[in-house]
Amino acid sequence: MVHLDQSPRSETRLKIAVALAKANGARLVGMFGQRSRAKQVGSIANWPPEEYISARDASKQLFMQETRGLRCEWVDVNRGSDSEIQAVFTQNARYFDLIVMGQHNESSDSYCPPELVEEVLANSGRPVLIIPYVGDFSIPFKRPLIAWNASPEASHALNDSFYLINSCEQAIILAFDSSIERAEKSCEEVSTQLACHGVKSRADVMVIEDIGVMDMLLNNACDQGADLLVMGAHSQLGFPFFSRGAGTRHILRTMVLPVLMSS
Repeated sequence: MVHLDQSPRSETRLKIAVALAKANGARLVGMFGQRSRAKQVGSIANWPPEEYISARDASKQLFMQETRGLRCEWVDVNRGSDSEIQAVFTQNARYFDLIVMGQHNESSDSYCPPELVEEVLANSGRPVLIIPYVGDFSIPFKRPLIAWNASPEASHALNDSFYLINSCEQAIILAFDSSIERAEKSCEEVSTQLACHGVKSRADVMVIEDIGVMDMLLNNACDQGADLLVMGAHSQLGFPFFSRGAGTRHILRTMVLPVLMSS
């Protein structure tokens, strides 16, 4: 399922979702949902307003054009408030293998709730592929970086990533731990699992020393030329320096490459 709205990045998300659907022979559902207020005429509120209808129709037209030949469906959330959009989107997300969404852009007017991605991550139980609001990205992903700390969330993300990384050139396992020996042993196990899926990999270790671990993670991804970051959401990556969820929110704000998160 891919989230659609009238933002310029909506088409970017759609193209990536279409490419994934084609590569995996998957069904694709486009879910249109964005903020809007009902049109007020005197004391009577009419829904949906003309602006919403126009954006909705344009989204459907583009979706049907881009998904020609695929098993697909376009759905309108048909709600304008933050709480309703989040509730409907999260409930629907539970029935899909992967949710494709966009990073919230804090510096511009947003058409969707700023907490939408985090709400879906925390309460849908499904993996979410988040596309940054700037940059050009495409699949297949060739150099995924797997952030590993042996947590349940990291394990979920790793297993949810296999059909995204199974044609990669090489996966990079970046283990976080306060013990080098423990991190290296953990990396060996992850490498073995990846090899069972035909994925080549190499490992690296990052010793947790300070609260800059998330920035170090993103810098490492850039230095390694990674085109996808795989990580657990709402886990204590960097414990004891980060409270639960703090690292997730930091990545969501500062990400510069597509991120697959699972909780």
